[in-house]
Amino acid sequence: MYQALYRKWRPKTFDEVVGQKHITETLKNQVRTGRLSHAYIFIGTRGTGKTTCARILAKAVNCEHPVDGNPCGVCPACRGIADGSVLDVVELDAASNNGVDNVRALREEAVFSPATVKKRVYIIDEVHMLSTSAFNALLKILEEPPEHLMFILATTELQKVPATILSRCQRHSFKRIDTAEIAGYLEYIAGQEGFAIEHNAAELIARLAEGGVRDALSLLDQCSASEKIDLEAVYSAMGLAGNRRVAELLDHILHHDTAAALKEFSGMWMDGKDPVSLLTELSSLMRDVLMMHVAPKGALELISGGFDAGTLREFAERMTTEELLCAMDTLQRAIFTVKDAKNPKTAVELCLVSLCDSTLGESVSALRARISRLEKQMEEGIPVRRGDERDFLPEEYYDELPEPPRRDEEREYEKPVFSEPEFEEPGAEVFIDEPRENVPARNQGRIRAESPAAPENTAGPAPEKAPAWAEICERVAGRIPMEIKSSLSKESDIRGRIEGNLLKLEVKPGFLYGRVNKPEVLHLFSQAAGELAGREIRVMLSELKPDERPRRDIDELRAFKEVKFI
Repeated sequence: MYQALYRKWRPKTFDEVVGQKHITETLKNQVRTGRLSHAYIFIGTRGTGKTTCARILAKAVNCEHPVDGNPCGVCPACRGIADGSVLDVVELDAASNNGVDNVRALREEAVFSPATVKKRVYIIDEVHMLSTSAFNALLKILEEPPEHLMFILATTELQKVPATILSRCQRHSFKRIDTAEIAGYLEYIAGQEGFAIEHNAAELIARLAEGGVRDALSLLDQCSASEKIDLEAVYSAMGLAGNRRVAELLDHILHHDTAAALKEFSGMWMDGKDPVSLLTELSSLMRDVLMMHVAPKGALELISGGFDAGTLREFAERMTTEELLCAMDTLQRAIFTVKDAKNPKTAVELCLVSLCDSTLGESVSALRARISRLEKQMEEGIPVRRGDERDFLPEEYYDELPEPPRRDEEREYEKPVFSEPEFEEPGAEVFIDEPRENVPARNQGRIRAESPAAPENTAGPAPEKAPAWAEICERVAGRIPMEIKSSLSKESDIRGRIEGNLLKLEVKPGFLYGRVNKPEVLHLFSQAAGELAGREIRVMLSELKPDERPRRDIDELRAFKEVKFI
């Protein structure tokens, strides 16, 4: 009679347990020295060896001839426990025996001495399923059990076990087993069973098992119908061929092809695909892509295994981290919505439309995703037109976009702005270090300076004497704002001088500096100086330092009666 691989290859000694050496060595030493606890609790995910180790420990404590802490497997006690004929070793499933009456019956039986072995052992699997009253009934005998009694509890959900129970047990945590270790174990068993398996197929099965040996053996058993177990055989046996349709769906999303994405989903819907499963698989795919994006070197150890590495790398190159986080957040919220929706198909379609058109999202994560896409496009040299909100179009569409119309306010501010000590020739780019008031955001940062038209007589030689600052102030007085005009006569507030082709303005920092440092105001000073000098004059604006401001003479201060000199 055929027996499943996970049952046939279940470990019979501690040495045969895969990947839990930190636990098996401890238990072997306790059996060898006789320093055993009366209660153990084994914690870990499914298929990591909790129940197997509990059975091995039950045999080891009752073995007549233990071998280095392991049960011999040949004595009557070992054979009786293995075939279930020894009634003193009882294995209970708390999921189906979770009532207080079941635990009371256990307490009544536990006081009797074992009939054929040294210790009476109770193995309670999935102990977290016991009711509160059942835990309370178990607590007293667990605290002070007879010398012949041992409890071994196993659970996958530690948080559901009361602290009073945990404090009376010796705790052992079973870890998920490494992918490489499971793959090597699968290749060993395949060799013993006569299966032809490729190494990459064994690694794929190991990743799909998610750290559980039992699940890995079940998957290997499922794939054993193929003459040669390769990647295609695993994909076919696991039903992972459908994952390729999920990858195609993500490809449509990245191309922002809403119609193709909805058509793909409609086909999967007609084929009987569950909406929640579809969104979960899409979220799992994006999670693997995120691992490829943020940890490219160790990603193969982190991915789920449902998708090949080449596909994941391709998607990682096409998406930014912010886009992945935003899309995964959208999917997680949609999964909870679909579960309670009266029309799940419509809920999934709304989710897909939102994923295809990123401009529909108004959350912070959606805005971050759009900004990251714009930054990536700028790094790659893809032009992004000013005023164009369709920032996620493919590159080939940009040439077809019309130039946005120029508005009057844009024309008004496209005038020369000079605020750095070094200048280039007309038409060069200048930089503004800090935002300026009343200047649109589109003109901050890098602004192209256009030189004003020079007078017709600029062909002649430049005058030997530069125009005075007072002349410049008189010429601009009627055109500048009143708050600036009132400060022109105060050298403590604003000063100017012409050096060559530069008008150097020094302005008191604060409110006045902000009012002067505007494109239209600087243009007026540049134009006035140019008209007086008969040549092109540029403006350099800087703050007037405190030590450079004019100081009053001591004789002037003596005029104030309040001032006393000692």
